Amino acid sequence: MNTSTFDWSCNHTWKSSAKNTMWCVIGCSIGDFGTILFFQITQIPWTVVAIMTLAIINGLITSIILETIILMRQNFNFKSAFKIACGMSFISMISMEIAMNLTDYLLTGGAMLTWWIAPIMLIVGFLTPWPYNYWRLKKFGIACH
Repeated sequence: MNTSTFDWSCNHTWKSSAKNTMWCVIGCSIGDFGTILFFQITQIPWTVVAIMTLAIINGLITSIILETIILMRQNFNFKSAFKIACGMSFISMISMEIAMNLTDYLLTGGAMLTWWIAPIMLIVGFLTPWPYNYWRLKKFGIACH
């Protein structure tokens, strides 16, 4: 696709990509926040890097699980739904996870959930992959109507 003619102004695609991105944020944050909270509560002596790495991995897993369930509810069989969930938005999920955990690290020192950091992590996690998700929808010919 010629980038000089690429249309970034399609409201329909922005809305569709926002919905897809939100499902990804929900899926990723379940595993990510759950892991950080587990280590915060149990105070198991892992390094911040180890906890955040596990949080990223668990976030990817829960996002894939949620996406698979959503696709199966749209009449995909498990194998097809799982394959689509793994391949369709993996770059989006990884960028989201890294952005969320980098935000946590920069603002709290890492692997720390507080009442004020979670919303910031979710916003950054949403905004980071959203343009990529828009681009993917447009690249694969999904129309604005």
